[in-house]
Amino acid sequence: MKTVEARCLLDLEQTPYSFHAYSVPLDIEIQPGDEVLLHDAPSGIGFNEQLVRECRITVRRAGPLRRAWTRATEIFSLTDLYEVGFDAEGAQ
Repeated sequence: MKTVEARCLLDLEQTPYSFHAYSVPLDIEIQPGDEVLLHDAPSGIGFNEQLVRECRITVRRAGPLRRAWTRATEIFSLTDLYEVGFDAEGAQ
């Protein structure tokens, strides 16, 4: 499986107005079936805080079979296409 290093913009906010965590890949397009690992992400932010910074990502490109399977099954259930999690122990 091919891996690619890239940059991403990380936007975290925990305020009364918004509670979100966005990661936007820069200089790379994520394709169906690809896996993205975010490096150097903070384990959390305090209430009434917002953090926007650039981080590194590793993208594991899907092979032809996995990409085709993802495209074929995406019409049935969008929520099965992604898995989001924050793991402070796995941070490097």
